[in-house]
Amino acid sequence: MEWRNAVLLAKLKPSKPKMVNIGMKTLMVVEDEGVVHATEGLCRHMRWPLGLGGKVEDGCVTCPLHQTRHRMDDGSLEEWSPFPLFPPYGKLVGKMSKKKDLPIYDTRIQDGYVQVRM
Repeated sequence: MEWRNAVLLAKLKPSKPKMVNIGMKTLMVVEDEGVVHATEGLCRHMRWPLGLGGKVEDGCVTCPLHQTRHRMDDGSLEEWSPFPLFPPYGKLVGKMSKKKDLPIYDTRIQDGYVQVRM
């Protein structure tokens, strides 16, 4: 595994997710309560980009589409699709989709960059 530059630390605003691509991988990077987190960038429910309206609070990220919620420290699932934005479709896909934890990545700060271990 190697460390890769993800984003300049100065570009992060507290609790405001940033989407970054490292190679073929899409990640969400966010600073929350002084800790920088890097997670899979797409919601595990319907692959919606978490950095596009995702809500970060209480150590969790909530997908804006169906409100699936994951912890950012270990990726564990808190809530699976409790609010389908498009009710019939959301409920159906929520029942058909296997509940999954959110992959997380180690981070560090080096030379002003947030680095992610890939």
